[in-house]
Amino acid sequence: MEPFATAVLVVVMVIFFWLVQCIKILREYERGVIFRLGRLLAQPKGPGLFLIIWPIDRMVRVSLRIVAQDVPPQDVITKDNVSIKVNAVIYFRVMDANKSIVEVEDYLFATSQMAQTSLRSVLGQVELDELLIQREKLNQQLQSVIDRQTDPWGIKVSAVEIKHVDLPDEMRRAIARQAEAERIRRAKVIGAEAEFQAAQKLTEAARIMSEHPMSLQMRYLQTLAEIAQNDKSSTTIFPIPIDLLSPFLEKKP
Repeated sequence: MEPFATAVLVVVMVIFFWLVQCIKILREYERGVIFRLGRLLAQPKGPGLFLIIWPIDRMVRVSLRIVAQDVPPQDVITKDNVSIKVNAVIYFRVMDANKSIVEVEDYLFATSQMAQTSLRSVLGQVELDELLIQREKLNQQLQSVIDRQTDPWGIKVSAVEIKHVDLPDEMRRAIARQAEAERIRRAKVIGAEAEFQAAQKLTEAARIMSEHPMSLQMRYLQTLAEIAQNDKSSTTIFPIPIDLLSPFLEKKP
């Protein structure tokens, strides 16, 4: 009986081991691409618990979560012949698990390489000022280009963000000088506009005073009062307009 019991135990252990290999559990964000004798099954498995026929079936796990992948700094020559280094980050996810395994050997590596080449190609067609100012527009253009190239792989690129633009030292100094010149120009324009507005107000005041002589005399007396209040320790000599004394100088008949 002992050899028979041993054989039964071995069979039970083999069956248990086979069942362990056949039972698969996938999380909610995972799918299993099944190959049966090398042929792809129509639909991926998961999530949850399911069975495969081991060793006839082979399963490849695929994550459907969004992947944030850093694009290494790339040497880019802009349209106006400025050499810069640009790095970015790309956000993408697998939309078709079967295509991501069958159509490309390593979709993570392939997407990264596609992002690098697209970054150099797209940014090489714009000038430096456009790269620095219209970054949001370039992000959308990069997203569209990379998404179109990775669509046959079952990959959806949701966003591309340019992180940092590394400029040469001489270009940084030139931009700083340009910004300083722009600030000086604005200050001069603002000063000129202030002078123009002040001249307009003075011209308007002179016109009003010329039409109403009494207003000029009232302004004169107001100025005298301000001088007296501001400087009480000194003596101020000022002329008196003859028009103020003319009523007293007239001879009575």
